[in-house]
Amino acid sequence: MPRFLRSLFGQVMLALLVGVLIGFLWPDSAVKLKPLGDGFIKLIKMIIPVLVFCVVVHGIAGAGDLKRVGRVGVKSLVYFELVTSVALMLGLLLAFWFEPGVGMNVDPKALDAKAMSAYADNAGKLTSGGTVEFLLKLIPGSVVGAFATGDVLQVLLFAVLFGCALAMLGERGAPVASFIDTLSQVLFKTMGIIIKVAPLGVLGAIAFTVGKYGLGSLKQLGMLVVLFYAAVAIFIFGVLGLIMRMAGFSLLKLLKYLREELAVVFATTSSDSVLPQVMAKLRRMGIRDSTVGLVIPTGYSFNLDAFSIYITLAAVFIAQATNTPISTTDLLTILAISLVTSKGAHGVPGSAIVVLAATLQAIPAIPAIGLVLVLSVDWFMGIARALGNLIGNCVATVVIAAWEGDIDRERAHAVLDGRVTDPIDIEPAHEAPALSPAKA
Repeated sequence: MPRFLRSLFGQVMLALLVGVLIGFLWPDSAVKLKPLGDGFIKLIKMIIPVLVFCVVVHGIAGAGDLKRVGRVGVKSLVYFELVTSVALMLGLLLAFWFEPGVGMNVDPKALDAKAMSAYADNAGKLTSGGTVEFLLKLIPGSVVGAFATGDVLQVLLFAVLFGCALAMLGERGAPVASFIDTLSQVLFKTMGIIIKVAPLGVLGAIAFTVGKYGLGSLKQLGMLVVLFYAAVAIFIFGVLGLIMRMAGFSLLKLLKYLREELAVVFATTSSDSVLPQVMAKLRRMGIRDSTVGLVIPTGYSFNLDAFSIYITLAAVFIAQATNTPISTTDLLTILAISLVTSKGAHGVPGSAIVVLAATLQAIPAIPAIGLVLVLSVDWFMGIARALGNLIGNCVATVVIAAWEGDIDRERAHAVLDGRVTDPIDIEPAHEAPALSPAKA
């Protein structure tokens, strides 16, 4: 068997091609393969809450300096707000510049309201109570409940408190810290087993999509999709590329290093499916455990860069498509509301449409029923959303680690340049393995 096909990346790419062929040649059969993709994502999601808890607790307890942990948390939130604000404004600017919805002349009364009912209900839940209610939702009703529902932010809050308490106990907390460390290693080994079926999940997900929507399904609303992909590309290679360069690293080398995870996300449209592997790879680069454990899980809810572009771009698109004039006040409202609604939407069913609905509810001028227009191409836009969000969070982790001095720069460059041969074996590393020269 060729070396390429023995790698996870090669198997995922082969699964992508086979999935597209099955979807094109036998669309009816391909649609029935959807459970393969859904099952793979569920396998990953079932382990994420406990995994995040163990990684964060172990990182904080091992850091020793609680002031450092707090400093990393504050810097992360500041970074997230600044970068997502840039993403929101980029979506607005491109929507007004290229006007993707102009000329559609859609009558809002002619749209199917039934298609939006479930999303509208979730949007109401997301925005009910305002900012105060949102912050209160970060506190779980019970510790067990946070793990049962899989709410990463609630688990993260408890993990931070637990980790701080464990660090304050010192030697008395050592047995608990050792147990959590061992548990995390078992979980990462479990993840290593699950990830072996990634190609099967990818095949099912992509076959279903091509079989259901067809290769020509991008024709309708194609301008919106193309513009969104272009916007995400501009943000990644322009904004994030510049940020990485300022931190002393190459974005292209980071993308090459994460190519297997990006391929899985491309097919499944879910960044959840690679969260454990990404955390392991970032630690392998020489980034401190506590920094990875804090930035990545928090970023999954607070640093949704591509998601932010989608919200403002889609909102203006709907206004243009329905010939709805929007004022400067409406634009400022979109930006302000999006800064809130885009946070914590991770894990909400149909989160992209839900957040967009929640945003439009605050702007009566734009008909929320226009969301029906976006539904038909939301999956395709979801590919770029998931990829952009994942890349944004990985860049954030590298940049904040560099900002805080929590990264071994020599090791990071060696890993990104391919000069390290130690295996990535999905498990937490207490110390980065020694550098070993690449084999000739």
